[in-house]
Parts: sequence; C-alpha cells; structure tokens
Amino acid sequence: MMRLGVDGRELTQGVRTGIGRYLAQVIRAASHAGWACVVYADQTPQYPLTLPGVTLRVVEGPWTMWWDQVSLPRHLAQDRISVFLSPYYKSPVLAPCPVILTVHDLLFIRYPGSRNPCYDIAMTQLAKLYASRAHGIITDSEFSKQSIVSTLGINAGKIRAFPVALPPSFHPTPLTQTTRAKYNLSSPYILYIGNFKPHKNLVRLLEAYAHIESSIRNTFRLVVGGRDQDNQPALQGRVHTLGLDDHVQFTGHIEDEDLPSLYSGASLLVLPSLVEGFGLTALEAMGCGCPVAASNRAAIPEVVGEAAVLFDPENVESIGAAMTKVLTQPALQHQCTEQGLVRAQQFSPDQTTARVLDFLKEIVQTLPLKKAEDSALPSLKGKNASVNPGRRLHL
Repeated sequence: MMRLGVDGRELTQGVRTGIGRYLAQVIRAASHAGWACVVYADQTPQYPLTLPGVTLRVVEGPWTMWWDQVSLPRHLAQDRISVFLSPYYKSPVLAPCPVILTVHDLLFIRYPGSRNPCYDIAMTQLAKLYASRAHGIITDSEFSKQSIVSTLGINAGKIRAFPVALPPSFHPTPLTQTTRAKYNLSSPYILYIGNFKPHKNLVRLLEAYAHIESSIRNTFRLVVGGRDQDNQPALQGRVHTLGLDDHVQFTGHIEDEDLPSLYSGASLLVLPSLVEGFGLTALEAMGCGCPVAASNRAAIPEVVGEAAVLFDPENVESIGAAMTKVLTQPALQHQCTEQGLVRAQQFSPDQTTARVLDFLKEIVQTLPLKKAEDSALPSLKGKNASVNPGRRLHL
C-alpha cells in the first residue's frame, strides 16, 4: 500500500492560503484512492470532515530547521513512508524515502521591487540544493516550470506542471441577504480577493478605479476581500488620499464557504498581480460565473485562456480600460461569464490532483525504496525516533 507523507504545517485553522487549499485537495484525493496518508504538523489543526486513512502526527522541534532536517526525517523512517510531498521548495536533505517538492513560484527568491542581492543569492543556492536532492518537482504552471529551469538549473524532465484543481464548491451560488449583511455588501460591486502584498499590485488597481468615469465608480463599489494586517493600513491610507473612502470597502477575512456566493454576486473580478505562479482566484471566479479582468503577466493567461479580458498591470490606464470595457458592455460581460464557466471545467480534480497522485506513484515505482537498515539515517532506529500517537485529520 502507498504510504504518503505530507508536510501539513500550512493547514492552520482560520488561515486560508493557496498552499493550504492545494494540500487539502491532495490529501482528499489520496484518501479517496485508498492510500494511507500521514500529515505532519507542528500543531494540531481542526477541520470539519474526517478522512479515512489519514493520520495526523504532531512533530516537535525547537526551531524550524531542526523540525525540517532532524525531527521530520525520523518520523518518516518510523512511519515507513513510501514518498514524501513537501508543499514548499524545501524538504529534509537526508530523507529515508523519495521526496517530491512543490514549487508554486519563485517569489521567495526574486520578489518584484525588492533589491537584496545577498539574500537572493543565498536563497537561490539553498533552493538549488533542495531541488537537486528531490526526486521530482511539482509546479502549477508552465510559466513556473520555465522559471525553475532557468533560475535553478534543474532539468525540465524532473518537473511536472499540474494546474491546481477547482473544488466542486465553486459554482454559481446565490448571494443571500444573510451573506450580504455579514460582509456589508451592496450590489453591484467589483471584487478583489487575496492578500495585499506589493506583487498583488493593489495600489495601481486603486488608482485605476479612481480614474475611471465617475458614473461607473458611483455604480460599482470596489470590494477588497481578505485580511492582511501588515499591508492594509497603507492601502487604506491610499484609499483616503485618492478620495475613495465612500467607494472602496475592505471586508476583512472571508470564510471559505462564503466565497462562491461573493464571486457569483460580483459584476467583475479583477486580478492585477505583477506575478502569479497560477492565479487561483481567477479560476474560482470563472467557476462561479463571474466575469474576470486580469493581468497579462506570468501564469495568469494560462489559467484564464480566452475567457477573460487581459490588461497590462503596470499601466493604470490599461487596468481602468479593461474594467470599463466589461462593466459597460453587457454582451461582453455575458461572453466572459459563459466562456469562464466552460474554461473552469478544464480544471476538474481528474485533470489536476489525480495527476499529482500519478506522479507520486510513478516516483515510487521507478525509484524503489531502500530498507530502513540501508538508509542514509541509521540513527533513526534509536530511541529518538518515537512518534506521537496518531490522530485522525479533519479536512
């Protein structure tokens, strides 16, 4: 039986991340395939659905590097894991089983607008080390795959580009009065969903919104969905400077179960990012029948295909023109909705997450595991290899 190990530290209650969503999809798929799956975490997450065959191990470690390179490998050996999936660019250097990395993007090396050559060099060398030791690498798009090849010097044959699956919950969903009241929504509205980090390019989005025709701005409020305590104050200050206090609304954290209805109720989703390894919010919006205007950069065009209106994210006029075009042309809005629904169907779990499991199985079949006695970690058999009692993981 396949025994999949997963680094589950991103599965934290109340925190919504793209990595966490990706992990949850893979774990569900492994459970449905009848695999045994051990999820390693540094705390106990709580989720509403118990999955058969999935066990949680709470692994202790005094600091992150010790957790990664000492505590985790010991538990992998003790649990006789067939293959280990890391949702990050890093993993145990000396693991007792094949390791698959997930490199969603390279923002941890070359963040747009950041100039720190020493840091970038150090992180690049570290990423090269992890990538060279891994048996395979999964990424979300051909854009990210080519970035990994060119930046880390990894053979393209070692990398698989599998798009992220669209969960079945993302479909056209009525926006109820209860949900409207919960987030203080009034229709119609333009929607942004995500964090507020600089690469998300929200300052230019605000500037573009400020400069579109006042009749459009007075009709369509800009709703900024998400919670980002570090970057929100500066954005709110920019809103005030632009005179948009009555037109821009920050919702705070949005519960996962409310997202489909918020997408469905929006007149337009705008994704203005300078770089994305995938562009999940655009896919979610299309699945819910929401028209999309998006950046023409990085992996975003791969995701939206011909179903969205694209713009230059560094040109405020281009962003505003795309928004205006969709919002003032009902025929185009209807076309984006219909094409988006069709496009979203191409990201079903059978065409995405299932391919991840196939790749993991391929690695195990082509790279037979060594017995524990022959592994690179003989000390793992000692008393320090004890494992916390298993718990069922809820997802």
